[in-house]
Amino acid sequence: MSQCVFCSIVAGETPAEVVLDTPDVLGFLDRRPVFKGHVLLVPKQHVVTLPDLPASLRDPFLAAGQGLATAVVESLGAQGSFVAINNTVSQSVPHLHLHVVPRTKGDGLRGFFWPRTKYSDGEAGEYAARLRAALEAG
Repeated sequence: MSQCVFCSIVAGETPAEVVLDTPDVLGFLDRRPVFKGHVLLVPKQHVVTLPDLPASLRDPFLAAGQGLATAVVESLGAQGSFVAINNTVSQSVPHLHLHVVPRTKGDGLRGFFWPRTKYSDGEAGEYAARLRAALEAG
């Protein structure tokens, strides 16, 4: 899958702020986050949608999602998280990915309109390091 940007990130060909790297899944910061600390979790195997996910990857994928949902609260001061998967419609990259977005009361996120923000220079690395530390401690 040389044309898939997420496969390129998994292969190390495209740089990303990686927060979780296991034999089955990779978690990295979204380059256009809804809120800072927004993580994308992907299976390392190219899978397009959730229905395509092999049974052998379901538990590793969900367990990693649980860990990330906990990490955004513990490391970023979020009160909770928004966790979502798009299948085909609104799926900007045709590779299964789970969004884990840190949330706080009054953060302005309403419905399915996802405003985007940007990291300042070096800031993404700081967020990634905080999330990695929480995952390692968990």
